Amino acid sequence: MRYLITARVKNGWRAALKRAIEDASLGEGSIAGGEYLHDMAHARQLADGRVKWVETCFCATPLSEERPYWEEFFEFDSVKDAHARSKCRHENGTQYWACCDCDCTRRLEGWLRKQGSPFTP
Repeated sequence: MRYLITARVKNGWRAALKRAIEDASLGEGSIAGGEYLHDMAHARQLADGRVKWVETCFCATPLSEERPYWEEFFEFDSVKDAHARSKCRHENGTQYWACCDCDCTRRLEGWLRKQGSPFTP
């Protein structure tokens, strides 16, 4: 399932986040692997300082694996389904792990590119 995340970098954590991205340690130890770096490479900085990105997650509880890694650096404003669950092939049971090869992320990231500016911590 795809989620649209809106969050703020925690006060005093921007430099640590930048280092974690630069040395590729962001999300280290997570089953999601390099997904965190992909997410930040496509994240957008909004005019009000919030950061928005698309997250792929297969957990029964949204972001149960990813949340501890993100919460080290961010305070979440919102975590929303990026599209109807009934249309997600993984969620409706027609093709498990479909999100791995689905073009939903590219479409959502294309939509997101029209907002704000590229996020650089």
